[in-house]
Amino acid sequence: MPARKHDDETIKAALVGRTVAAAAKLLNLHERNVYAHKARLARQGWSPEHDMTKTVPDGFRLKGTSTLYDEDGKAKLQWVKTTIDQERQAELIREACEAMSEDLPQVKPRAVKDAGYLSQLLAAYPIGDAHIGMRAWGEETQGSDWDLAIAERVQCGAMAALVDMAPACEQALIINCGDWFHADNMEGTTSRSGHILDVDGRYAKMIRVGVKVMRQCIESALMKHARVRVCNVIGNHDDTGAIWLSIALSHIYANEPRVTIDTSPAPFMYHEHGKVLIGMHHGHSCKPDRLPGVMATDQAQAWGRTEFRYWYIGHVHHQSVKEYSGVTVESFNTLTAKDAYSAWGGYRAQQNMKCIIHHAEFGEVGRHTVNPNMLKGEVAA
Repeated sequence: MPARKHDDETIKAALVGRTVAAAAKLLNLHERNVYAHKARLARQGWSPEHDMTKTVPDGFRLKGTSTLYDEDGKAKLQWVKTTIDQERQAELIREACEAMSEDLPQVKPRAVKDAGYLSQLLAAYPIGDAHIGMRAWGEETQGSDWDLAIAERVQCGAMAALVDMAPACEQALIINCGDWFHADNMEGTTSRSGHILDVDGRYAKMIRVGVKVMRQCIESALMKHARVRVCNVIGNHDDTGAIWLSIALSHIYANEPRVTIDTSPAPFMYHEHGKVLIGMHHGHSCKPDRLPGVMATDQAQAWGRTEFRYWYIGHVHHQSVKEYSGVTVESFNTLTAKDAYSAWGGYRAQQNMKCIIHHAEFGEVGRHTVNPNMLKGEVAA
């Protein structure tokens, strides 16, 4: 993004007592730009002609003002009402993540061990909602116990087992379908509704395990595949977690040309492989029947180039496949045990993870499945 010519204080000084045209001439800016700055400052609480001079903090926007005037028409009291500016807060979080990640240790590039890769094949590893940090008590849920240690063992074991089953595809696509982390804050609640979650340990422990598990998934993929792309889809449990996870991983693997970390904050991601087009979305903000239209609009040129199109989503924790005109939408199971909320709500689904093999000319040509029971004993060791 190009640097701005003037800071806010300079723009405010130019606008005070002047028309927009006069301020634009003084600032050497186009009038449209000055109008845009004036509107932005008003959203932040600064509009002197309306007796608004209190700028709200960065990350917030003005919701409204109430001003009490005396008999002479002078402002005596004013109440400034604010609300969270979601877009600006996302920008601030992203900037903070990039700044904090600059000094992270970086892995050294490794040479490709074997030249016998199958260039026509893509191995996709869709990971259904991992919910790392969730805690479940089997006696209550009538299922399996679950905590950070179990999550690490099962998720890493499943990825390693699937990589072992997969052919030596030249390209691997690791898809975190969203909700990688169970909670997105220190309080252990959902950011939108404030629901209290069953969490295992402190937030710091959760993110330590979450980053470790994703790194292990990447390392496993590098053992079999020449190139690895990682897409961390934003979920409803980890709006900010998905963003900083991608940025942190991008710095860790900055010197490894075999690994590509997608750092896009967009709700929809795409991957093209020959005649195959894969769309990735969590599934919480867009219903499955709308996804074909989203793909056709977002990827109009890729849609025309491809013949086999797929949407891979999470969120619902169960497997479903529906074929629409031109694209198939599939949701995936999770390896994670059900928590108390799911148990009391009557939600029941299989626990598993899949590897899907795509051919550049023929689309999906095979898949492998691993469930937690397969990872006990020697497999999980």
